[in-house]
Amino acid sequence: MEPTLIPQTTSVPIVGRGEPLVVLSDVNKHYGDLHVLKNISTSVARGEVVVVIGPSGSGKSTFCRAINRLETIDSGTITIDGKQLPEEGAGLAKLRADVGMVFQSFNLFAHKTVLENVTLGPIRVKKMSTKQANERAMTLLERVGVANQANKLPAQLSGGQQQRVAIARSLAMSPKLILMDEPTSALDPEMINEVLDVMVELAKEGMTMIVVTHEMGFARKAADRVLFMADGEIVEDETPETFFTNPSSERARDFLAKILDR
Repeated sequence: MEPTLIPQTTSVPIVGRGEPLVVLSDVNKHYGDLHVLKNISTSVARGEVVVVIGPSGSGKSTFCRAINRLETIDSGTITIDGKQLPEEGAGLAKLRADVGMVFQSFNLFAHKTVLENVTLGPIRVKKMSTKQANERAMTLLERVGVANQANKLPAQLSGGQQQRVAIARSLAMSPKLILMDEPTSALDPEMINEVLDVMVELAKEGMTMIVVTHEMGFARKAADRVLFMADGEIVEDETPETFFTNPSSERARDFLAKILDR
């Protein structure tokens, strides 16, 4: 089933496109002796779509998860909308309410219906009324093409449908930013495009997104910038056109040669 998109009047409003929303400065992270993030410094503007690619073990997922503090960092700073990441407590909970996260494995509550999964955050965290939360959830489920599945449990849906529910759940919190960590890698090939279509529409609407992915087609079509990571470092930070046609590093050229020749 193709995703059904609703008019852009229901989109999350994006204000001040172009201003820095996320800023990382000299961020370092170790797992024991393994240095997984090495002096990472970059920024993401409001309304920008940044795709992070690179070989396995390059630090991509850790980079993504550090931005909403699912991973702690050892040194450096990360700010979102001008505020430094709090370490714990109510401030961290508020940050996570402003930063949506879409995981590789969907992370839906198995014992709750699709509708309940999408309304849980707005009701509990945003203190939205059940009626208002249900109306918003149905609008978002319609947007991603699964409104007819609202009363089913996640296990009754395909992987592609579950991931679209996960995207609707993130949007329900009206986030300033959505982080996506390999959102299509657990899907069967025929299900990947239905999720990518939703992601492309979000990008067109101006949602700020940081996406870790192996989907080069999405990077070419929807990204404003490509960050290429290897060995815990950002090796290249380019437009998709420049990165895919004229990468400046041998490491990137080798990576692209291996994945684009398959």
